[in-house]
Amino acid sequence: MSIHFQRELEQLRKRVLTVGTAVEEAIAKSVAALIGRDARLAEEVIRGDGAIDQMEVTVEEDCLKILALYQPVALDLRFIVAVLKMNNDLERMGDHAVNIAKRAAFLARRDPLEWPDGIEAMGADVQRMVKEALDSLVRGDGDLARKVMLDDDQVDAAKRRLVDALRERLRDQPEHYESLLKMIDVPRQLERIADLATNIAEDVVYMVQGAIARHHSLDE
Repeated sequence: MSIHFQRELEQLRKRVLTVGTAVEEAIAKSVAALIGRDARLAEEVIRGDGAIDQMEVTVEEDCLKILALYQPVALDLRFIVAVLKMNNDLERMGDHAVNIAKRAAFLARRDPLEWPDGIEAMGADVQRMVKEALDSLVRGDGDLARKVMLDDDQVDAAKRRLVDALRERLRDQPEHYESLLKMIDVPRQLERIADLATNIAEDVVYMVQGAIARHHSLDE
């Protein structure tokens, strides 16, 4: 392939990683706003969503342009297909970060309620999964991608524990139902981000090995 094609691929790699960095920041800020009851930081995340949306559109346009101009094959084609899918997943992660930020802003303006043990750990686990999914893309590291896929079970279990604990509190403290309903939604939003990080990891496995990891066990 031409040197122009290689430059286009490198530019595409940089752009999708820029989207990933922005999304990582949004997730970290939304969790920090939640734990710190920081409505101003939560509003910052909400305002920043438009920029992520625009970056996602730019990356998609780049992918389609490269496909039309160069008709890539083999590993290059798998990379572009993977980026198209990852790009959409990253944008959706940004949307979930905004949802967490909205709940953080709401809760910051209400009487403080204590979180069950585990919310900070779950937030940290989800952020690590997103980072490692993106790192696996940068390195072309199928093993790291598979680790992300395995870590999803831990996040799912944390979500169940937190939701169960908050539902029990809702039964005992119905006077706080509005705040508790917002709190119950946060672990669900975090779990969805982890699911999307898993999707990216699966796409990295596809890109590196040419194997579709969805609907198969990790041993396969």
